[in-house]
Amino acid sequence: MTTIAYIANEFPSPLEPYVIDEITELRRRGAQVICCSGKRVSPNGLSLEERGFWKETRFFQPLSDDELLQAARRLASDRHCLWQLLHPLLWERGVSPGRRIRTLGHTLMGAALAEQLAPLNVEHIHAHHGYFASWMALAAARLLGIGFSFTLHGSDLLQRADLLSPKLRACQFCVTVSDFNRQYILRNYPATPAEKIVVQRLGVDRVFSRPAAAPAGAEDHRRFCLLSVGRLHQVKAHDFLIKACAALRDQGLDFICWIVGEGPERPVLENQIKELGVEGLVYLIGHVPRTELANYYHYADLVVMTSNSEGIPVVMMEAMAHERLVLAPAITGIPELVEHQRTGFLYQPGSLPDFISAVSWIQAHKASLAGIQHAAAASIAASYNRQRNLRAFAEQFLARIPQSEADYAHPVLQQIRLSV
Repeated sequence: MTTIAYIANEFPSPLEPYVIDEITELRRRGAQVICCSGKRVSPNGLSLEERGFWKETRFFQPLSDDELLQAARRLASDRHCLWQLLHPLLWERGVSPGRRIRTLGHTLMGAALAEQLAPLNVEHIHAHHGYFASWMALAAARLLGIGFSFTLHGSDLLQRADLLSPKLRACQFCVTVSDFNRQYILRNYPATPAEKIVVQRLGVDRVFSRPAAAPAGAEDHRRFCLLSVGRLHQVKAHDFLIKACAALRDQGLDFICWIVGEGPERPVLENQIKELGVEGLVYLIGHVPRTELANYYHYADLVVMTSNSEGIPVVMMEAMAHERLVLAPAITGIPELVEHQRTGFLYQPGSLPDFISAVSWIQAHKASLAGIQHAAAASIAASYNRQRNLRAFAEQFLARIPQSEADYAHPVLQQIRLSV
């Protein structure tokens, strides 16, 4: 049985259901998967399934004094490995002093991860996202003498590529979610062997029935309804959407806009809604459980995305699977998902006039766009089926862990080989 440690910055997270999906699929194929999280998360707000994973997860922030001491001893006991880890912190270009200091702390956390995994015969470590947990995975794998891999989505590659060069050099393989990302990596990190970078798309379930219950505010559905689903974070650029709503109001469009999600930008967005006088048009719905999102998709006329950075957004996949019209910026891997005027609509990134023009045109022609809605659902069923893509992920993942790596991870097998 292959034993894998799987780590994310924060796990389990309702915002990243695909992490649980991948762990579950690997286990279904007989792998033993040890769940790890860089940060300690609260069980409050987690679903029953997520709580089950929370109970088994090993958390590494904050570390106790004893754990820090043991981690420091492990690092000090292997000077060659310590130098391999410290070298990029000292000499890698384009890394701020603050980032170097934080990564030194993440190196200690990686040593603590190695301490916990050492007696468990772990054969491989995988990190989801390229944030600090991926450095922990690299450090732990080096200390344990095993391989590591990681998954890159969007911002972790395009906006916060922290020490990505040494991670790409050290990893056995890197999974990413779009052809755009793969080409970006090979173009910007040319020393990376092309065979290391694997494109594996995410996916969603097919929609077989429509929800019966209407969400709160559906009595306003006589008006054209815009829907945005995403964390209230600067990268999602909800302020752009609210500005657009004010302009659409000024043009006389009769509409409402639901923004589903929670996050640190809520106070800023609330103030903006008041300042622009769109309180009766734009509603910050807050967090909605994934089981209830279908209601919002069903009652929306147009699902919009205004992000500054994305991988290939699952939100767009879900909306298209529900046969909703979608409008998104033509950035990164989004054009691989949304084919302009065939399965949805794209607008020029950052262009408020282009966004407003697109919304106005779609509202005026909505009655004639059923063909695009059907094509969107068919495209998702063909290329972004969750179960099929999970199977492909697990097959590629397990095939890329060398058999010799698994064998040498077991002391008994090592002795057998040495005696032959």
